[in-house]
Amino acid sequence: MPHLDPTFPEWRVSAAPVPYAQALAEQEARAAAIRAGTADELIWLLEHPPVYTAGTSADPAEVLDPRFEVVETGRGGRHTYHGPGQRVTYVLLDLDRRGRDVRRFVHALEGWVIATLATFGVESWAVPDRVGIWTRDVDGGEAKIGAIGVRVRRWVTLHGLAVNLAPDLSHFGGIVPCGIAEYGVTSLEKLGIALAPEAWDEALRATSGAFLAALED
Repeated sequence: MPHLDPTFPEWRVSAAPVPYAQALAEQEARAAAIRAGTADELIWLLEHPPVYTAGTSADPAEVLDPRFEVVETGRGGRHTYHGPGQRVTYVLLDLDRRGRDVRRFVHALEGWVIATLATFGVESWAVPDRVGIWTRDVDGGEAKIGAIGVRVRRWVTLHGLAVNLAPDLSHFGGIVPCGIAEYGVTSLEKLGIALAPEAWDEALRATSGAFLAALED
């Protein structure tokens, strides 16, 4: 039975890759149950098989090489890539109990990723009007290491964040990631940090208290 305590979301970790359409359907069902008061909030950590996803602002011209399926998502933003080596975290929270502030929620997600990356010695930041989490790449230029994309339905959040641990970065070449052509994409692996998904999950959970507290400020 759900405990329905807003301070303690359920944490779920999927060991095997979850097809994107399946994950989307499960999010939709869980969000409806959260809204109905019959299920706990959920933080779900997983990976997907290779897929391109399109947000509500996506431009079809930004799919340069549709080598993977392109799925319409309903989240905000443009096109992004998910695949093995990228850790996805879906965050299904009831903002009706957490301040009803979507902008604060997005900023808290950004801060959560930044704080977690810092535990591995990686400095990163958010940039106004340039969605995502950014860091200094091996060539000294800015590159995206994390993606943020959310949807809010009746004050319940869906989707969340994705961080590049060790994906095949060439797969991002089939799209213009998030519509930003002038910057590259990087990963912890490219920065010389080998990190198992379990280690990332543990660090994300360790910093989650500050993330949830930020929603109450």
